[in-house]
Amino acid sequence: MKINDEAREKLLIEVNSLTDEDLNWKPAENRWSVRQVMEHLYLMEVSIAKTIKHQLSTGERKITSDKPIERTTNRSVRVEAPNFAQPGDAFAKLDELKSKLSASHSQLRDIAETITEEELAAKSYPHPVFGDMSLKQWIPFVGYHELRHVEQIKEIKELINNK
Repeated sequence: MKINDEAREKLLIEVNSLTDEDLNWKPAENRWSVRQVMEHLYLMEVSIAKTIKHQLSTGERKITSDKPIERTTNRSVRVEAPNFAQPGDAFAKLDELKSKLSASHSQLRDIAETITEEELAAKSYPHPVFGDMSLKQWIPFVGYHELRHVEQIKEIKELINNK
């Protein structure tokens, strides 16, 4: 969870100074607001935690090689968010989003702290870019994915400051 905790700390540093209005401001119709990025991160983290739990209880034993998940931070490669992780348009306050993200982070931490690495490495689940990925790698993937979006938030903040 080291990369996950580092990513969350960086995320909170970036968003803590934003007003709720800035948080919900969209730079363009086809671009996400900071709020939408945060909602996306929450939806992904919850979904991945749920998927890991499901695979642990019902998934087949399938050991896979480690994937270069740190490449997730490369924003030059565009990846469309899956439908379940598409954020909505409803206005939200920073405290609400931080509370949701704290809860989803706790779900993932609970898995990381209660399931052995061997159990997590013995099962996998497909990733749309990396293919079959061990459940063990799915946990730090969440952190790298969040770091990717921290960079996106920095870009949106620059636009907020120049509006």
